[in-house]
Amino acid sequence: MLKSSYSSGDAISKILADARSVGRPTLSFEFYPFRDETSAAQLWQTLDLLLAAKADFVSLTYGAGGSSQEKSFAVLERMAPQVATIGHLTAVGSSKVGTASTIRRFEDLGVASILALRGDSPKDDPTALERGELTTALELLDVAAKESKLETGVAAFPEKHPESASLAHDANLLRLKELAGAKYAITQLFFSVEAYLNLVETVRQQGVTIEIIPGLMPIANAKQVLRMAEMSGAIVPQKLLEALHGATESEARTIGMQFSIDLASKLLAAKAPGLHLFTLNRHESAMKIAKEIGIVG
Repeated sequence: MLKSSYSSGDAISKILADARSVGRPTLSFEFYPFRDETSAAQLWQTLDLLLAAKADFVSLTYGAGGSSQEKSFAVLERMAPQVATIGHLTAVGSSKVGTASTIRRFEDLGVASILALRGDSPKDDPTALERGELTTALELLDVAAKESKLETGVAAFPEKHPESASLAHDANLLRLKELAGAKYAITQLFFSVEAYLNLVETVRQQGVTIEIIPGLMPIANAKQVLRMAEMSGAIVPQKLLEALHGATESEARTIGMQFSIDLASKLLAAKAPGLHLFTLNRHESAMKIAKEIGIVG
């Protein structure tokens, strides 16, 4: 499937609109900063292979309180000239001055957009969020709007945020984020097309108009993904749990990947604007999904 050519400075909302206008879904990938030389080599290899699939855009996570900040900048320096790149930005442990400085670095590196996230305090510093000058994504959006013309996006939660009273509350908050300047949203991981459709319907009823891009976690390592689901509050379908119960590692990978492919297909059939695949810095499972559903040749 043909992709639009990348032009430095392309906004994510424009990429989404251009794809929508010709009736094709976008394909994008999430990465995280490397930890050491070995993981750096894996990241660069994965990036090169996934860029060859003509990704529409990519995103890079950002450690709580800027814990991996310099490594993030090093990755962004290599990513941003090649593909429209979203730099994650979290409120945890952040100050207005420090956040403004990070945004200026993003601009200098050619980042296309900021994903403004509240974030969670790290396990070894549980009060980090409380101690920071910024404590919400809305406050990050306010700083970004005052300091930069970079486009901003936000997170969305198909099964509500773990700390939220209801999905309706989250939908209202997303509307406030749109009013504060957010131009798109990317969801946290989830495991049913119904959860995504319910989210979209709920936020549209609240007046949210921005695109909601489903974030999909390939189930290549079932134990790892289920652990992440538990941490995020995502509901894992009972049928999937039953299928994985007692399966060998190889069997679990086959079961998990087929489930992921089926979910991706259902999302596109339901007219999701595209797929944002959480790669965990590995290309195999992300490429398998993209190929199986026909986004890449």
